[in-house]
Amino acid sequence: MQVYSKRNTSVQLTRSLFGTEKVVIAVVQSKPLPGSPDYNDESMDDIYTFAVEEAKRYSIGGVHAIIVENHGDIPFLKPNDIGYETPAFMSIIAKLVADVTSLPIGINVLANGALPAMAIAKASNAKFIRVNQWANAYIANEGLIEGEAAKVSRYRSWIGAKDVKVFADVHVKHGAHAIVADRSIEELTKDAEFFGADAVIATGQRTGDTATYEELEIIKNSTSLPVFVGSGVNKDNVAEILSIADGVIISSSLKKEGVWWNEVDTTRLDDFMKAVRFK
Repeated sequence: MQVYSKRNTSVQLTRSLFGTEKVVIAVVQSKPLPGSPDYNDESMDDIYTFAVEEAKRYSIGGVHAIIVENHGDIPFLKPNDIGYETPAFMSIIAKLVADVTSLPIGINVLANGALPAMAIAKASNAKFIRVNQWANAYIANEGLIEGEAAKVSRYRSWIGAKDVKVFADVHVKHGAHAIVADRSIEELTKDAEFFGADAVIATGQRTGDTATYEELEIIKNSTSLPVFVGSGVNKDNVAEILSIADGVIISSSLKKEGVWWNEVDTTRLDDFMKAVRFK
């Protein structure tokens, strides 16, 4: 029997999903959707067009995959309070984005809406979902957020979506982890893998704040899964991050003025991808 190292296992998974060893995943952050506080009766065609144009810019710029995310729906609801309207609109956005690019598409429904994300992925032929709390629990801005692994794994099987991968945050941003403070980052990483995640994500404390290299090293050394950094990545630190991680998830630093709700700045995107190519 051939024995594979953790490194070889991660490379196999990233290559099979994205066709490359080191992966750049960009985020299409939708405008506020109907039902959210900042939605002001904007036409759905305009909302869809914004997302499609963002995806086109990313695709032309050379990223390897795109996540569709409802970041405009601040403040976010807890998973069980997310209405039917959110996955309905996001399914259309995801399918339109998939139709204008040849890139793998992922889904992230905030906050921690793993069940609707899996449904959207199935409806739009997306390849993966991001889940901020897959195992264990933490206190987020929205309150107590519990791991969704048990429910979502069964739901994925029920709807025939076993090919949809799960990217799970470890020690996720925007929250306090006092509930699991007696367990190490190493153990929390192992929990995510044990409960069936396909990749794990390291983050900083908030959007735009990168994970520490110490924490990234701990996570990388605790799992055979691909490890991504999901916040705070920019052209100046991406080379060092990718010397450890298998990929990055990026948004804010590619937007005009570095602000997440602005549209993609193609100059920033070009500069970033040059830093990736010549790392």
